[in-house]
Amino acid sequence: MAADDKARTWPELSAASLWPTMETLQLWAQIVGKVRLSQTPWLNHGWHVTLRVSARGLATGLIPHGDVGFEMEFDFIAGELVIRVSDGGERRVALKPGTVADFYTEVMGALEGLGVACRINQTPDEMAEATPFPEDRRHRAYDADVARDYWRALVQGDRVLNSFRTRFLGKCSPVHLFWGAFDLAVTRFSGRPAPLHPGGIPHLPDTVTREAYSHEVSSAGFWPGAPGQGPCFYAYAYPAPPGFEAAAVAPPARWDAGLGEFLLPYEAIRAAADPDAVLSAFLETTYEAAADLGGWDRAALECEEGRPRHPRWVG
Repeated sequence: MAADDKARTWPELSAASLWPTMETLQLWAQIVGKVRLSQTPWLNHGWHVTLRVSARGLATGLIPHGDVGFEMEFDFIAGELVIRVSDGGERRVALKPGTVADFYTEVMGALEGLGVACRINQTPDEMAEATPFPEDRRHRAYDADVARDYWRALVQGDRVLNSFRTRFLGKCSPVHLFWGAFDLAVTRFSGRPAPLHPGGIPHLPDTVTREAYSHEVSSAGFWPGAPGQGPCFYAYAYPAPPGFEAAAVAPPARWDAGLGEFLLPYEAIRAAADPDAVLSAFLETTYEAAADLGGWDRAALECEEGRPRHPRWVG
C-alpha cells in the first residue's frame, strides 16, 4: 500500500492529542448509549446497548418509543449529534468543547422537544471519575479533526473485524462499540457455559458483567487506550485457559499482564506494508490460542471467510 493511501486509510492517531477528545466523546457516548439502554428490551450480553460504526460516525440504530422509533448518530463529518424520529422530527446538537452538563441538557431537551423524552441513569459506567452528567461542569476538550480521524480508524477496524467474523459458524456477536469502555468489539462463543464472573468493574453492576460473560468467549477489538498509551487492538479469552498468556501469537503483539489481554499497537498496523494482513494474523492467532487451549470444537465452529455474492457451500 502506498504511503499516501495508507495515511488516508489508517490515519495517524497521536497518543498525546487523542485522549482529551476521546474522554469527552466517551462521556457523550455514554449519554446516548444510556438513552438506548433506557428504551430497549434487554438482549443477551448487553448487545442492545451498543453503537455501530456508520457511514458518518457512530449510530444507535432504531430505538423504540411507544408508537414511534428514533435514532441518534454522532456525525463526525458534520460535527453534530443528529436525532431523527420516525414521524419526521429531527434535532441536531453541535459537537464542540464544553461541559458534559451542557451537552446532557441539550440532548435531553432535544429528545423532549421531539416527543421522545426519557430518563436515564446519570452516572458514567466503567470510568474512574463518575460525576453525574448534570453535575459535570469541568470544561472538556474536543478536537473535531481528532474525532474524525478516530472514526476513520474505526471504519477500517470494523471492516477487518467483520471479515474475521465471517469465518465462524458458531454464536458470534455483531461488530459493535460498547460505550462503557469505548471499545469496538467482536466476540466468539464456544457454546459452553462459563464460570461465574467475579465482577468488580468500576461503576458497573456485577449482574451486568456476569450476564455478559455467562458463556465461554474469545473476544477481540479496538480501544483508544489509556492516557499516553495510544490506541491498540486487543484480544482476550474468558475464562482464560491455562497457558493462554504464553501462547505464540503473531508479532508484534504482546501480552499485557495488567489487563490480561494481548495487545497490538495501532501504530504497528499503520507502519506495516500490509496493515490488513497484520491485523488479521493477530485476530486469528489469538483466537486459535484461546480455542485450542480451551478445547473448543473448532471443526464444528469454523468455516471459510465469507465472500460477496457467494453463499457458504453446504453439500
